[in-house]
Amino acid sequence: MNIIACIKQVPASDAVIKITQDEKAVDLAEMEKINAKLYIVNPYDEFAVEEAVRTKEKFGGEVTVITVGADKAAEALRTCLAMGADKAIHLKDTAFEGADSYTTALALSEAIKKLQYDVIFFGKQAIDDDLAAVGIYVAELLGLPHVGLINKLEIDAANKKAIAQRPIEGGIEKIETTLPAVFTCQKGLNEPRYASLPGIMKAKSKPLQEMNLSAIGLKAEDVGKMGAKIKAEKVTFPPKRSGGKKIEGEPAQAAKELVRLLKEEAKVL
Repeated sequence: MNIIACIKQVPASDAVIKITQDEKAVDLAEMEKINAKLYIVNPYDEFAVEEAVRTKEKFGGEVTVITVGADKAAEALRTCLAMGADKAIHLKDTAFEGADSYTTALALSEAIKKLQYDVIFFGKQAIDDDLAAVGIYVAELLGLPHVGLINKLEIDAANKKAIAQRPIEGGIEKIETTLPAVFTCQKGLNEPRYASLPGIMKAKSKPLQEMNLSAIGLKAEDVGKMGAKIKAEKVTFPPKRSGGKKIEGEPAQAAKELVRLLKEEAKVL
């Protein structure tokens, strides 16, 4: 099988965040100065890569990982290669900068059109913007069926079908689809493997292809900031939480006071 996993390099969840002076974006340049390890593979994308590698191990074939990003994004691709992917494609061009979910998906879909594929995996969302949209956009742009938020997948390679399941309120939903299809992955689908030392060494010799704007056949006005459908008006930190209030006294009296405060001050009752 030909399997594709689309990934994103993101700031680590424990990174110290800085915002640009114009409050329009996260200031990655400043963050690089104060964070020892700033960038990681998006954690949900690790589930996608792991499922891609397991699918290859079960049915044969090869796994291609793809990302859109600046020079540093190659590090994330090498991590995925060390996990067991066979080759990588790095969509790298200054025209891609400032992209939103749509223009990222457009670049990815045009690159994917040049490949053979049976299954395409994404993480359910990126932890930096939390939009959970790129995988859905790619499915639409490629005219493929899409199942999101999966935590189990059974593939029938011979009949080009798959059954995916995902949790819903009060139960489990099972969805059967034809292949090729797009799946977005979440926690519970698998346990991503660590990149072993032999895997890291092998990753250095695996092919990593760079593709620019012209290579995927798009124009500068189609992608990046110029083609984006979403514009950031302002980026701010969430308001600081106020200190809690400790209620003293006997349990019965404290309970009455708590109810009063919830009604009169918090106004949640």
